[in-house]
Amino acid sequence: MDVAVEYFPDLPVEAIEWEVSHRRQRSAGATKYDPANGEITISLAWAAFEQHGWEQFSSTVRHELIHAWQYHEFGEADHGRTFERWTDALDTTRFCERFKSPNWWVICEECGGRLARYQRSKVVKHPEQYSCGDCGGSLRVEEATE
Repeated sequence: MDVAVEYFPDLPVEAIEWEVSHRRQRSAGATKYDPANGEITISLAWAAFEQHGWEQFSSTVRHELIHAWQYHEFGEADHGRTFERWTDALDTTRFCERFKSPNWWVICEECGGRLARYQRSKVVKHPEQYSCGDCGGSLRVEEATE
């Protein structure tokens, strides 16, 4: 089944740039968007493929295709409602697998969204100065435990 053609017929898949990363450790995949030229790049972690094989890793590809569609349609992407409506149909998850455990989790008090943080960034230091990008809710920070 060609997932992109079946679920996202208006997404120009041939225009997506694909990268295989031998350095990516935090997540199995990422989608980048350049608003200046509309270019969409999907980067996939080779280590994730090696560790899990194609059956499990293909879920990451479908996950990143949702982000590519979001960028194409809306010029931005997130793991909110427009993303969630596709996860069951595409048999994928809301968040990509991580290979390195984060040091902190930034958690939305309203929607429960969780963002991993590996460095002591501004949002980790002062969560009260920020709000959730999905719902606008208040944020709190928890130290990650393994």
